[in-house]
Amino acid sequence: MKLSIPVKGNKKLEEIIARAENDIELGALWKASNVMAIDRMGFNDHGPTHVKIVANIALKMLRIFIEKKRVPNAVKNYGMTKEDAEVIVVLGSLLHDIGHVVHRMDHENFAIPLAVPVIDRLLHNIYDASSLTLLQGEILHAIISHKSGIIPQTLEAGIVKVADALDMEQGRARIPFKSGSVNIHSVSAMAIEKVEIRTSADKVLEIEIRMSNSAGIYQIDDLLRERLSESRLDKDIKVLVQVSGEEKKIIESKIEI
Repeated sequence: MKLSIPVKGNKKLEEIIARAENDIELGALWKASNVMAIDRMGFNDHGPTHVKIVANIALKMLRIFIEKKRVPNAVKNYGMTKEDAEVIVVLGSLLHDIGHVVHRMDHENFAIPLAVPVIDRLLHNIYDASSLTLLQGEILHAIISHKSGIIPQTLEAGIVKVADALDMEQGRARIPFKSGSVNIHSVSAMAIEKVEIRTSADKVLEIEIRMSNSAGIYQIDDLLRERLSESRLDKDIKVLVQVSGEEKKIIESKIEI
């Protein structure tokens, strides 16, 4: 699968993405994750399209944080480079949901042993043994930290946690909705029309969420608010919510979290 991730001169990331796109085992893990999530359990996509979206969001977020002079933990703690931090957020995003091949419940835990050999293959001969080991630990931390209730201890892991929640645009909810899983989760997800990420004048970055009706507030309040709080990035991120349509007459057209 073509991941279409902008490497912007990061040669290590470019090679790792090329390897990921052609890794047969990883492709099978993504496929099986969707079989479990969509076909068997009636959830939305947790396979290749989802991880591609999350990886692109996470990478964009990391670059904004770096532009705003925030130092990734791989740089701060291990003397690595911002390019290495990009590798961490991309692989953390690409591998965070592969545990679905075992079960959705505790899939974050199941992903850890499955991710280890994949990381080893993707980083082989790009990093020496010591650096590979350190990067592997940071990637695994990003994977486990997207679990509800776990507080990320690195900037990179916090970014992956938030990015995972931002894959919420309308079309992403259509699979469970069309399969008959019509509940507050699917209805609220269908209300989200657009998610945009950009630099912020008074914080690090700004997330604007446009929705067609107020049902989308549940999606934001139930999922995104928790992720932001647990990520420890909530003080750096502004969330703006805009409601279009007739409900503007009833609800404030712009809400800030």
